[in-house]
Amino acid sequence: MEAIPCTIEKALNIIGNKWSFLVLKELYVDKRRFNELLRAINGISPNALTTTLKHLEKNNIVTRTVFPTVPVTVEYELTEKGIAFHKVLKEMKKWGAEWGDK
Repeated sequence: MEAIPCTIEKALNIIGNKWSFLVLKELYVDKRRFNELLRAINGISPNALTTTLKHLEKNNIVTRTVFPTVPVTVEYELTEKGIAFHKVLKEMKKWGAEWGDK
């Protein structure tokens, strides 16, 4: 008998790792360049940020726009799918504020 996929597991597979939540938090403010995200997210390595952004792009959560400048400028912003996740993130923030220190 095949297990029925859990919808929470599906959502977690789309979002990815713990860094994804922090990347999304930054992108809800506005589109960002790689180095802006790197400076804004405490403790993330360039490699972890690259991996996270690739995962989010592959899952249509963010888009990557390349501008032909020297050096190349790359901006990341949320897709409609990424924006739709904002309600979930706001609820997690409220829950963390209420229960994080208890």
